[in-house]
Amino acid sequence: MPSRRELLTTVQYVRRRLAEVGPEHIRANGDFERVSLPNLDCDALRDLLVAENAQVVIEIGLAYGSSALAIGEALISQGHHGTKHVIIDAYQHRFQNAGWEAIASAGLSNLCMLLPERSQLALPRLVTEDFVADAAFVDGSHLFHNVFVDLYFLRELIRPGGLIILDDCQWPSVATAVRYFEFNAGWRSQAISQPTRLRAFRLPDPGVEPTFESFKPFEIDSTP
Repeated sequence: MPSRRELLTTVQYVRRRLAEVGPEHIRANGDFERVSLPNLDCDALRDLLVAENAQVVIEIGLAYGSSALAIGEALISQGHHGTKHVIIDAYQHRFQNAGWEAIASAGLSNLCMLLPERSQLALPRLVTEDFVADAAFVDGSHLFHNVFVDLYFLRELIRPGGLIILDDCQWPSVATAVRYFEFNAGWRSQAISQPTRLRAFRLPDPGVEPTFESFKPFEIDSTP
């Protein structure tokens, strides 16, 4: 059984090698660069979770494993007992399990649990199981209705005052989904201390349950 320091060193090595060399298997030329969270954004994700003192994290979307390794680094570096990283991805087989292989190579397979199903189905089941997490990272489907459903159930799963971090909010479909919760559910944008394409949102504590009379329209300006 490796020590925490040894495990952290292994995770950092696998993270660095993945960023520099890429995965052993890719779906097509350029796919890793297109799909994966860039290394500096992974650093930002790690630092957000460390600052949050997060011990239990939900991740939607595994792909090649870049963000999962950053989350693992954040969890291991804090040295808490009972840390848990739940990853939801119905399409890992399309990546020839490259993301899970990266997790296993880093020695994180005991920390991580992969749910190979659509997040829109897995998240409500976690709600019925009374699962609670400190933070979530969302980089799954970018279809508006899927993102909205993911965020709705994460609102039930993340503890009051917890953090939800999203990639690709430059896409109107993603930005519009999260904007509803900003306007109507009390989510507040959380500052990030370095340049990144990520956005983070702080959930209210106590939680906010809006009434239908208080509904605020939430569309964004999608003019090019």
